[in-house]
Amino acid sequence: MRAIMLMFDTLNRRFLPPYGARGVHAPNFERLSGLTAVFDRAYAGSMPCMPARREIHTGRHNFLHRSWGPLEPFDHSVPEILSRAGVHTHLVTDHQHYWEDGGATFHNRYDSYEFFRGQEGDKWKGQVADPPMPPVLGRRPDRMRRQDWINRQYMATEDRHPQTLTVDAGLEFVAVNAAADSWFLQIECFDPHEPFFTYDEHRSHYVRDLAADSADGVPRADWPEYRRVTEDPAQADRVRAEYLALLTMCDASLGRVLDAMDEHRLWDDTLLMVCTDHGLLLGEHGWWGKNVQPWYDENIHTPLFVWDPRSRVRGERRSSLVQTVDFGPTLLDFFGVPAPGPMAGAPLAATVARDAPVREAGLFGSFGGHVNVTDGRYVYMRAPLRESNDPLYEYTLMPTHMASRFAPEELADAELVPPLPFTRNAPVLRVPGRPWGNPHAFGTLLFDLESDPEQRHPLLSDALELRMAGLMVELMRSADAPESQFERLGLPATGPVTEHHLLARAQFALVLASGRELPPRSAFRPAAQGVPGVTTPLGELLADGDCRAAVLRHLPLVANPEFARRVADQSPYDLAARTPGVSAAALEALEAELAVPSAGTRSAGPQG
Repeated sequence: MRAIMLMFDTLNRRFLPPYGARGVHAPNFERLSGLTAVFDRAYAGSMPCMPARREIHTGRHNFLHRSWGPLEPFDHSVPEILSRAGVHTHLVTDHQHYWEDGGATFHNRYDSYEFFRGQEGDKWKGQVADPPMPPVLGRRPDRMRRQDWINRQYMATEDRHPQTLTVDAGLEFVAVNAAADSWFLQIECFDPHEPFFTYDEHRSHYVRDLAADSADGVPRADWPEYRRVTEDPAQADRVRAEYLALLTMCDASLGRVLDAMDEHRLWDDTLLMVCTDHGLLLGEHGWWGKNVQPWYDENIHTPLFVWDPRSRVRGERRSSLVQTVDFGPTLLDFFGVPAPGPMAGAPLAATVARDAPVREAGLFGSFGGHVNVTDGRYVYMRAPLRESNDPLYEYTLMPTHMASRFAPEELADAELVPPLPFTRNAPVLRVPGRPWGNPHAFGTLLFDLESDPEQRHPLLSDALELRMAGLMVELMRSADAPESQFERLGLPATGPVTEHHLLARAQFALVLASGRELPPRSAFRPAAQGVPGVTTPLGELLADGDCRAAVLRHLPLVANPEFARRVADQSPYDLAARTPGVSAAALEALEAELAVPSAGTRSAGPQG
């Protein structure tokens, strides 16, 4: 028995032909859908990248206890469990986050592994002089973009691209070990994660004039920043075209894997799972990216294709609600290896064979963000009860963030607390948490995906919210959520959920405000000396006494001196594009007040 997991990062199901996409060149995904069971209700769980991988290893949700971080000392790891049972596990990947502090314990759980460098500003090639860097639509210059353009110099042709090298290595492992038994191969491609760097062969399907689009001085559209959409429709279309071009390159890599399955006759006894960690917002809901905004359907509802040689189901759809936590248990079951202790996930063999139900509802979210539940039709997205989004704690024995260690000041209030139900008698550090953004600004949301698949019309139904909140609490308790999470959300840690706990109606004004798209920059007065407006840098506005008072009235978050220093070169408009708590209405009110001269003369210099 052998198994292959082909995992892409940031694969949006809505851009795949098997899920209804049109105008996308992805013939191998269409081919794949005829060779596998295609899942229509697959959902991710803990977000984003490394939290999702922790779910694959542990079969448990982790976002209620921990942000982005490595495998903990008490975590079970499915690849390591397989290895101890005599299954050789091999990882090939170009996912550079494994190299960082927040991913450093994952790859050594495999028997062998290969990494290929250079993706997304990976600290790979050293160059002191600045590389040639064309402007990028909507993205400010930073160290990551500088490093990315250094790295691109070493990927001039497709055969040198990290995705190509990753798949090459995976196919080499297959060729060397095709006659051997008991192995698991994980081919993990960072693409089509941004930046959407690919080649004209793939871009030609979507970009009409390649020469003009790549000319000197023309802004690149291949790396959207995580913020509101401020580009015009034509510019936004260019960004989506670059994503599709990279998706088409991924499709070609998928085709190479399917060819190897044919060539080595692996269909007879080899499990194949093609999956992703999450999707990406490409302008939907007025946003690019992920993390700050709620986990809308485009980001959390994922593609999944499974070939199981035991049932040999091909070309059939599956409607059962499944999640990322099911991947690890599915691998253990395939190799006949018992799971060590309880896992939230379940093996998918019966679901592949006959669409057997797996769960009534699924839980998902990111640390400190909305906690969400879906039954496959309705989605309930619970925001924190208070704007302060507290109490919130990390529970860890590995205090690292994505690319750094916890700072000493973050650990100043850390406490060693008794073991949690899943930490195998190990006490853990409890550290005050710091989430991305503030989910309170979006309010609590409830959607019917059957009648409103684009999630444009949030519902107000006390009866439905009560049912979905009950499912949420049940799943949170099963996941051993700490009491602080229930308090943060205004939900009961024990006892029933009642009408007293409902939140959607009380926060509906926040929902309406956050749902309003940001007007284009051109709708506001351009920055000009002596005529301040919301496109004037905040540093200048805060240095003027009258302007400062107006800014603090409408943007109270810049009252924090340290935050104000960090954003001094940004305008209120720039801040609104990146911060969900700054609404279009706040910008308009600030613009109107700045347009009215003070009764006295504007005073120079900071006040207060």
